[in-house]
Amino acid sequence: MLLAAVSVVAVAEQKQQIGQWDVHYSAFNSTFLTPEIAAQYGITRSDKRGLVNISVLHSDTQSAVRAKPEGYVSNPRGGVQNLEFQEITEGDAIYYLASFQFGDEEVMRFTLRFPDSKNAGETLTFEQQFYQE
Repeated sequence: MLLAAVSVVAVAEQKQQIGQWDVHYSAFNSTFLTPEIAAQYGITRSDKRGLVNISVLHSDTQSAVRAKPEGYVSNPRGGVQNLEFQEITEGDAIYYLASFQFGDEEVMRFTLRFPDSKNAGETLTFEQQFYQE
């Protein structure tokens, strides 16, 4: 159910190859989720809160990988928030969601690692601007 809600923002999804993995990632305003879906997964909806979604697939088989990402998000003023990922499994799909706060028109920089894997030395970073609605 959440997978369907998150797929609404799949247009903004990006991908990076890390070792034998295809790491798919997207970040979006938490208000994109319906109140029902947010409540089901314990997610706070707010125009000041965003979500980062991570899904990892094996490059060869495209099967889901239990990757356990860790990381943080920072803003231009030097504020840093640790990302606490929640693993969500729906059928064969595994993905990870974490929430964060942002200011209007703020560019947020995400830094992610996968420490419990053979790709432990690899880091995924990306930036995205967020707007309060």
